[in-house]
Amino acid sequence: MGRAPGWAARATGRAPMRSPGRPPVARREHRQRFWLAIAAGKSSEDAAAVAGVSPAVGSRWFREGGGMPTISPAPLSGRYLSFSEREEIAILHARGVTGREIARRLDRSSSTISRELRRGAATRSGQLEYRASLAQWHADRRGLRPKTAKLAANEQLRQYVQDRLGGTIQRPGGEVVAGPEVRWIGRRHGPRKHRRWGVAWSPEQIANRLKVDFPDDETMRISHEAIYQALYVQGRGALRRELSACLRTGRALRVPRARTHARGKKFIPRELLITERPPEVADRAVPGHWEGDLIIGLGSSAIGTLVERTTRFTMLLHLPRMEGHGQQPTVKNGPPLAGHGAEAVRDAISASIVDLPEHLRRSLTWDQGAEMAQHAQLRIDTGLPIYFCNPHSPWQRGSNENTNGLLRQYFPKGTDLSKHSADDLSAVALALNTRPRKTLGWRTPAEALNDHLRSAEQAGAATTP
Repeated sequence: MGRAPGWAARATGRAPMRSPGRPPVARREHRQRFWLAIAAGKSSEDAAAVAGVSPAVGSRWFREGGGMPTISPAPLSGRYLSFSEREEIAILHARGVTGREIARRLDRSSSTISRELRRGAATRSGQLEYRASLAQWHADRRGLRPKTAKLAANEQLRQYVQDRLGGTIQRPGGEVVAGPEVRWIGRRHGPRKHRRWGVAWSPEQIANRLKVDFPDDETMRISHEAIYQALYVQGRGALRRELSACLRTGRALRVPRARTHARGKKFIPRELLITERPPEVADRAVPGHWEGDLIIGLGSSAIGTLVERTTRFTMLLHLPRMEGHGQQPTVKNGPPLAGHGAEAVRDAISASIVDLPEHLRRSLTWDQGAEMAQHAQLRIDTGLPIYFCNPHSPWQRGSNENTNGLLRQYFPKGTDLSKHSADDLSAVALALNTRPRKTLGWRTPAEALNDHLRSAEQAGAATTP
């Protein structure tokens, strides 16, 4: 005859449960060694070797954690039995040593040992058998403290985050712009492929903007790290994994960010280098100083970018292809039919800058590209002083480089940028100008520029007799 129903729960003190499956292939210390190796820069396979598990297990751990550590590196408190102690208990118990003697040898309470022998015992054979690996598994399961994610419990907060991560962008008139149709494949977007368009606020922008939009509602608070975990860690269930495609990097896993280096051409006289720029430009205290550059796409297509240094307000320059492009062989030193020759760039900048108030046209800093060969004529047309960065020094246009990185979410490298209309560029510029910025105290560039214009208007009215 078999055992009576419920005998195992009564004998071990564990609550009745369905079979949780087999014990895992590794313990807490293995996972700790794995994530410490990942933090040191090792690959999943190499980190698995350090932890003493198979490469397949290491890859699964990294994927399930979304590239984020799923366990604290801190050692367990001494109040808990370690795996080595459980191995010693199993050996001594198999030899017939009493519980009190085991407790004396391990310098533990006898009640701790008796409780461990009872609660950690295996019951599948029909009797109580203590094995260290199984006891450790039961202890780890008891130590879990499942907690409902804040985004999963607060529907209003979750909707706010989702709308600002993957919400649709709109033209100035309110018309929705869908952008390219991109299928989620569970991996990072490949090179030279379209990206999904969305409002695309960063988790840090979302977390800090909540304090501005809901100053008196403490339930509408969440850290940016919690948003990242909701996106990347499997099993959280709060945010859809495909929303990670709306992040600036578009990565499905958190991995170190690659760095790129820009190149330039040296054709600018020394008197126009950035070292000759007025000192007031560097401290960003006075608005009206701009930084500019081109982002290049497939087939030498391009979009021009202008960023105001103080407010980070962005304007995009539409540079359509010229008539005859692709219909005749390329002629060396011929007309730049791709659309971003010196004349086309000069005209596009003039059209964008000339409508600005005079106090917002103080200077323009550009990279040393051939597209600015007509900078002298541009200065005559607009009255805008123009300066150029040193060769191979894109960080001297930091605001513009950062904005170009943001724009690559909408205009990835290797895609045809000429297919985007001027209205499309206006919609993307509006999306960027209405995103809060940390450097602006979580105001948007549009709000910062509007505040400056109001201040200038009030100052002008006050000085008028």
